[in-house]
Amino acid sequence: MVGESRALLHTVAKLHYVNELSQVRIAIQLGLSTATISRLLQRARAEGIVRIEVREVFDPDELGERVAERLSLEQVVVVDAPAAEMLSALAPPLSRMLSEAGLGRESVLMLGWGRTVWAVIDTGLPPLPGVVVVPSTGGMQQKADYFHSNEFARRAADLTGGVPQLIHAPYLSAPEVFEAFLAEPSVRDAMGLWNRIDVAVVGIGLPHRMDRLDVGDERHDPLLDNAAGDVVRHYFDEQGNIINWHGEGHMIGATCDQLRAAPISIGLAAGEEKVRSIIGAARTGMITRLITDTRTAEGVLDRLSSQA
Repeated sequence: MVGESRALLHTVAKLHYVNELSQVRIAIQLGLSTATISRLLQRARAEGIVRIEVREVFDPDELGERVAERLSLEQVVVVDAPAAEMLSALAPPLSRMLSEAGLGRESVLMLGWGRTVWAVIDTGLPPLPGVVVVPSTGGMQQKADYFHSNEFARRAADLTGGVPQLIHAPYLSAPEVFEAFLAEPSVRDAMGLWNRIDVAVVGIGLPHRMDRLDVGDERHDPLLDNAAGDVVRHYFDEQGNIINWHGEGHMIGATCDQLRAAPISIGLAAGEEKVRSIIGAARTGMITRLITDTRTAEGVLDRLSSQA
């Protein structure tokens, strides 16, 4: 029957193209001959049940140019590396950007936090003698090193010959003590550096529902359910609108406007799960440059094309 025939075509096609079974194994499993399986696969393609697409492949430089144009960014660098080495592969282009940024003594380098930024710092940074290195936020109550914002600044300063400016305050505190932290001279002086950031390096966070981190009370705020990602815990949707969750405006962290005012703000992100995050981050204006990997860059272009 026609219905059974199409159902069989679908079954055979799925076993072969999705489950990656050989025609011989499918024939044994279904009790058919290999010649029959071959004919069914040909019919599945002819009737549109199977569509084979050969995607256009661009070299990393061209891919970066295309993403930069579509997201209105100054520069996008795309790296091609195995998944196991992806995060460390973002380090060399970042080092080049920092070396070419003209940073001198008392210039301000602000560092975000997270696994990607930590991996890049761990891989190495260029010499930046005398550069003031400041974290992007106050501290977080987490054990892993890649949550400790002060540790990012201290480690980066050690590697580059810079001067760390640490912030001894939590990034999100109880309302009754928030003003007290802001009044502390050492905290106030460090926060003042965010007004003259020369280069910011920030990780682009996952969509909130995919983020397994628990750094404060974000998980209890329903406003974040549709967040596409975050930069320095400023959450946004895919259109780049900042989400006014209960921590926005009450964090000890660089503000959205301070990040937008930075001459160079470099976003780091790798992994196709961050496609929406990258698009949203670029639209917020909080990053001017991006370093990512080939598959993620291709995913960004695919998603933008689907929205056109």
